[in-house]
Amino acid sequence: MDDAVDRDGGEADERAVDDFAGWVFDRFLGGMETLSIHIGSALGLYAALRDAPATASELAARAGIDRRYAREWLEQQATAGILAADSRSDEVTFHLPPAQAEVLTDRTSLGYAAPLARMFATVALRLPDLMDAYRAGGGVPWAAFGAGMRDSQGDINRPWFERMLAEALASVPQVHEVLSRSDAGIADVACGHGWSTIALARAYPDALIDGYDIDAPAIEAAREHAADLENVTFSELRGEQLADEGEDRYDAAFVFEALHDLPDPVAVLSSIRRAVRDDGVVVIMDEAVAETFSPPGDEVERVMYAYSLLICLPDSMSTPDSVATGTVMRRATLEGYARDAGFSGVSILPIDGFSAFRFFLLER
Repeated sequence: MDDAVDRDGGEADERAVDDFAGWVFDRFLGGMETLSIHIGSALGLYAALRDAPATASELAARAGIDRRYAREWLEQQATAGILAADSRSDEVTFHLPPAQAEVLTDRTSLGYAAPLARMFATVALRLPDLMDAYRAGGGVPWAAFGAGMRDSQGDINRPWFERMLAEALASVPQVHEVLSRSDAGIADVACGHGWSTIALARAYPDALIDGYDIDAPAIEAAREHAADLENVTFSELRGEQLADEGEDRYDAAFVFEALHDLPDPVAVLSSIRRAVRDDGVVVIMDEAVAETFSPPGDEVERVMYAYSLLICLPDSMSTPDSVATGTVMRRATLEGYARDAGFSGVSILPIDGFSAFRFFLLER
């Protein structure tokens, strides 16, 4: 695609135009097929195909949808390479291959990606609001995106927290030792659906973990998810208010993939610093973006800017006087926030391969 960009601002050649037009078409096709995945996931069509192949008539009966739409969706999915089709009988039979089944239906798999399609569809519904925000300033708050955004965010991160977080934290002695203290107090700020909080509670059963978020439906969902755990509580609370719960109350505090969303990250980090004991730890998990802006970027940079344009920056800017960080919070930006909040610096923890995230330790 780089060849299609005329860096000198002159007239582009015909091949460059064709290449870039093709690049745009590929994105259009991908977007349309992403919406088809959302239809299949939201209507339970993949789940209906997971255990047994089906004809259009059989899928319509299993999933409770119209037969004509069932046929068109099945044929489109097979054409896209998502489903396999067997046309040896009078009516074509479709089945969901194992890899696709895991990616589209297994909520415990690290490869589970169906929530991304729901997130994409949710953003598309808010485009008029986003356009208004771009013209006039302001933003689109997280709550305006509704359950589609809240649930897809929780679902896409859930397997990483459930399967990988305990191992990741245990691999860092400085952090693991603090979390292993008897009756250690741990705060999970901006916890969302609570999967990170729950993972901490299961990994450190002797600890007492408090999950906080300002989104009431997320807190309600988190409480349901943690119904079998006795060492977890969830409360509605802004990160800026954490120290109001008691200074030096906690041995550790975490902010998982949320600091860049907060309108006043310095105030939040300052409150966390006061709430955590001097011999405790403060860990921020955020996006593993590059150190500097150096276009063109890799896929991580590209997806993080896409999140920022459509979700995170508008959410942050919906609060007056927001610092408007955006999803692409580079290390220098985090270091500036940390120092302004009273920390001495920031170091990167040796945790690799945790999706597209990076773990930072805030130093006293």
